[in-house]
Amino acid sequence: MDRRKFISRTAASSAFVGLGGLSMNSCHNSSSKHITILHTNDVHSHIDPFPTNHSAYPNLGGLARRATMVDQIRKENPNTLLFDAGDIFQGTPYFNFYGGELEFKLMSILKYDAATIGNHDFDNGLDGLAAQLPYAKFDFLSANYDFTNTLMEGHVKPYKVYHVNGIKVGVFGLGIELAGLVTKRLYQETVYLDPIEIAQEISLTLKEEEKCDLIICLSHLGYQYQNPLKPDDLKLAASTENIDLIIGGHTHTFLDRPTITNNRKNQQMLVNQVGCFGINLGRIDFYFDDGKQSASEGVSIKV
Repeated sequence: MDRRKFISRTAASSAFVGLGGLSMNSCHNSSSKHITILHTNDVHSHIDPFPTNHSAYPNLGGLARRATMVDQIRKENPNTLLFDAGDIFQGTPYFNFYGGELEFKLMSILKYDAATIGNHDFDNGLDGLAAQLPYAKFDFLSANYDFTNTLMEGHVKPYKVYHVNGIKVGVFGLGIELAGLVTKRLYQETVYLDPIEIAQEISLTLKEEEKCDLIICLSHLGYQYQNPLKPDDLKLAASTENIDLIIGGHTHTFLDRPTITNNRKNQQMLVNQVGCFGINLGRIDFYFDDGKQSASEGVSIKV
């Protein structure tokens, strides 16, 4: 189905950002390239839909529905990437029984491209997480967790560059500080590095060395905190440059559409998070003219 019908059928809100004074019609030019980014966060082992009598999320969610939706969008636009912002594990008996095997197998069937690591993904320890890696046919990205001298060493990349329809998409991951949140014996010798410093360093690498046209951060820091010293996605956006989109997690923040905010150079960028439990699927569409981003629009879709 075409994009207008898709947005109409989902009955969801959308946000449009025009860059360089371009109008909405500019993204329909035949010369434009169109990249679709789909994303989830904090699914917490929710495989099935919620029951119809659930007080908060009746008959919402479910991996089968998400798979159908993702497949429809990929048919609409083959130039689509699918990401997760962490906390894949913990929340239903599926995790207690299978230890993450089922979650990784199903995400692989959906052809996720990459995920970052959330604090609950350590709930069975590093050995438990490492044991499930053979079932994950997608990349794990985390730039500020140093896994040297642990079972995860060599299995996690700081970033990856995806080549999609002639557009270079650079993606990197960030995780929340584990001390005080996760028992030390579970994350062992994992070293937490300052996410804002790392983000500025990695995004500069992606921009200047890798020559990326679009830079995305998969963040499990959380959307916003009152504590000025605690890193969050909005602080990350305001303190860095070169990032075009932050896909967030951890705080279970339901955004109907991406937040449009400014980076430290006062340039517009997007921050998005789609709640939890697989209830919503995030969708951001980027348009490029002559290799430069010209426009974007975003929507949160109920599954």
